[in-house]
Amino acid sequence: MLNTLITGIGSYIPPVEVTNEDFIGHEFYSENQEKIQAPVAEVVSKLEAITGIRARRYAAENQRTSDIAAIAAQRAVEDAGIDPESLDQIIVAQNFGDILSGTLQSDMLPSIASRVKHALGIKNIYCVPYDIIFGCPGWIQGVIQADAYFKAGTAKKALVIGAETLSRIVDPHDRDAMIFSDGAGAVVLEYVEEAQQRGILSSAVVAHAQEDVFYLYMDRSYKPGVDDPHRYIKMQGRKIYEYALKYVPEAMMHTLQLAGVDDIREVKKIFIHQANEKMDEAIVKRLFKLYGVRDVDPMVAPMNIHDLGNSSVATIPTLLDMVYRGEIAGHELHRGDLLLFASVGAGMNINAFAYRY
Repeated sequence: MLNTLITGIGSYIPPVEVTNEDFIGHEFYSENQEKIQAPVAEVVSKLEAITGIRARRYAAENQRTSDIAAIAAQRAVEDAGIDPESLDQIIVAQNFGDILSGTLQSDMLPSIASRVKHALGIKNIYCVPYDIIFGCPGWIQGVIQADAYFKAGTAKKALVIGAETLSRIVDPHDRDAMIFSDGAGAVVLEYVEEAQQRGILSSAVVAHAQEDVFYLYMDRSYKPGVDDPHRYIKMQGRKIYEYALKYVPEAMMHTLQLAGVDDIREVKKIFIHQANEKMDEAIVKRLFKLYGVRDVDPMVAPMNIHDLGNSSVATIPTLLDMVYRGEIAGHELHRGDLLLFASVGAGMNINAFAYRY
């Protein structure tokens, strides 16, 4: 049978580390443009308690999204041991394009994927590069699309990348700015003939675009009296939390059902979008509860949000790479393990896929 397999994994963790203490000198305002009166140290401490974020990484001033995407891509290609000229597709999940340090203008002409193809020196004209904008679930959506192309018989090898430089489009006067970060992760997918079924077993996608659609949006700075025409990333955190807990576990369960998995305890690792530690933990607990299981193995869902923050489309592939390379204590991957990948984000969109390692 033909299996869609991850044959190479790579990531790039940007060099600039910004700790929570680095925000102590900031002035934060509410969405009503009222100054938050609580001491900044208290605001920072509360955010860490909720999100689990102690530090985050930012790209260097001379780096763009396409630059860090290309580094992660090169590492995935090298890990797969393939000739990049053999790639049929390069799919880049991103949301804001290349943004020069010190500016807020989004540059997506040409696409980030085209820039990655150029950076890798690929001359094959039948290697098709394109971007997808799907919020934080973009990388998973890229994997799902590659698998669909494989099954349609139009491709056999794909490079799927998630890269973002969110630090360039955050409002320094919005406390939510402390959540976002930069990063890039990539995988090589190949359609391989094997005797047993493994790789991608199933996938599911859910999208709500009515009252939920603007939980993540772009808007002006929260600081009043500033002559600033730019728009920054904003979110309704409580609404997103409630939305995620209501819909994400159901989508994850549906994905497992499509794979013929009836017992949640068969899942060895859950790679969930690193958005918020408490939210992710609650989603996993609710998923297990749907199966009537109340005792959740604390090692089932690895996390890297504590030191890397929320890099949107890059969180899952960077997390996968770190577990793959043994860089997160206590977490390993073994042949035959059942893995579940899931994400939620702007749109509002949810997706997931089940994978036999």
